[in-house]
Amino acid sequence: MHRPALNSQEREAVLTAIDPDTRNRIEQAARELFAGREFHRVKLIDIARNARISLQTLYKYYGNKENVLFASLETWLATLAQRMLDHLQGIENYRDRLRKVFWVLLDYFERNPEVAQIILSSVYLNTWRDDDTFRQPELMSVFLDVIREGRAAGVLTTEVNEVEISDFIWGVANRNVAMWLMRGRRDSLADKSGALFDMLWRAIASEAVLARRYGGPAN
Repeated sequence: MHRPALNSQEREAVLTAIDPDTRNRIEQAARELFAGREFHRVKLIDIARNARISLQTLYKYYGNKENVLFASLETWLATLAQRMLDHLQGIENYRDRLRKVFWVLLDYFERNPEVAQIILSSVYLNTWRDDDTFRQPELMSVFLDVIREGRAAGVLTTEVNEVEISDFIWGVANRNVAMWLMRGRRDSLADKSGALFDMLWRAIASEAVLARRYGGPAN
């Protein structure tokens, strides 16, 4: 019997009973398998074998490979959210805060290329969109709070809202990560974050800030 996908709270309630080392092996197996193959080519038995557990154990806690993938994504992206919070500690200048957020994004995916590969090519967006992990409340809360602070302080443009600014920043990051993967990961993503952020900043900063920093808004 094929068990339907669970939401994140239901998954976590079930997964609290699993041995942490077993869960870690399952998520590592998911990382390796989903990064290397299309989603439909990965079978539950493949994950069980790679994680060195029985298929019955995997089915007991996850039920299907969608739950394995979404639970793993939740773990990985929660780590990204915590890294953002850690790196923002003690940074008061608003531009530096947003620059650090952008750097953390690129640095995380540089350190975790399998996660980037999975998000960009192994996740069916229509399926993920219907799951509450897609909204990533913890990660997006950190991200949007920084943007809201900037808008409230008059630092960021008010021509679009904070969600649209967030989409723009994620779009720039995602495109750079995708092309970095396609080009064979030859250069460091994080090392380019400063130049990329300066280009991004010109697009999202308020006219008053641009005038002070660059002598006027970009035409």
